[in-house]
Amino acid sequence: MKTITARLLTTAIAVTFAGEALATEWNVSVWGKRRAFTEHVEKLAELVSEKTGGDFTMNISYGGLSKNKENLDGISIGAFEVAQFCAGYHADKNRAITVLELPFLGVNTLEEEVAVSHAVYGHPAVQEEMEQWSAKLLMTSPMPQYNIVGTGDPRDELADFEGMRVRATGGLGKAFAAVGGVPTSVTATEAFQAMDSGVVDTVAFAQHAHLAFGTINEADWWTANLNPGTVNCPVVVNTDAYESLSDEHRAALDSSVEEAIAHYLANYGALLEKWDSVLAEKGVTKVEIAEAELAKFRDVAGKPIHDAWLADMAAQGLPAQELYDLVFKTLEDVRASN
Repeated sequence: MKTITARLLTTAIAVTFAGEALATEWNVSVWGKRRAFTEHVEKLAELVSEKTGGDFTMNISYGGLSKNKENLDGISIGAFEVAQFCAGYHADKNRAITVLELPFLGVNTLEEEVAVSHAVYGHPAVQEEMEQWSAKLLMTSPMPQYNIVGTGDPRDELADFEGMRVRATGGLGKAFAAVGGVPTSVTATEAFQAMDSGVVDTVAFAQHAHLAFGTINEADWWTANLNPGTVNCPVVVNTDAYESLSDEHRAALDSSVEEAIAHYLANYGALLEKWDSVLAEKGVTKVEIAEAELAKFRDVAGKPIHDAWLADMAAQGLPAQELYDLVFKTLEDVRASN
């Protein structure tokens, strides 16, 4: 009897350990608070848990695991399994994807942003660069064209940008610098304080961020149609963590990306539909910049910055022209399919 009992106990322990071995718990590093920008991460966690019966869970931390600009470093050392970051926070670490942050690329919709981002993410040179950080690009965080909020009199002519202190990162910062602005790359979480204290006059964000980080509450005006470009913020997975997943859990993760993006797009679309009412509620003037002024901006901050990027990246050994052409070929293909 003792032998049978011992065998049953051993079997029970083995089954318990096996069950534990099948469970996967990942930590995810993002920042700020839950908002439109993180909805696909939230949906991804929900989906993988559902598909695996709760055996694969993701614990999403808003700033508790790492600072915004250190998320890629955290991924590289395996401090957490998933993270979101923006290319402009450390352009030297993710040079190849900065092609997506060039000003005036002509991307018109969130769907187009997803398409060009994922096409670039799939390029071997991009993947090789990310491998240096033990990072696998999982999905983008598509954002609409950035526009600026400011205080005082609206800046509706290019001459008004001379000396303007603007929170803008990456290619957007270069675009504003080209027309006399003074860009600063404070993080999103620091933007409100920078505006409130007068460190910056204006802040360039997508709509959700103006809401989430409170800059819209400081604003007297908002540019409705400046549309100089956007930033690119991937969600990445630590490669060792990804490769250690069981086939079932890896399939659950991979198959959830498209669904998570679709959820993000639907959620962000709803936000954009109510944006005008948000401006009215907060008493923010919507500024429409004349086409002649926009043309001046594109002339100064479009092709010259593109050409400089191509030369700089090529000099560093990256297939710059290939990456650049891939963006426009993808846009062409997406529009043809519509």
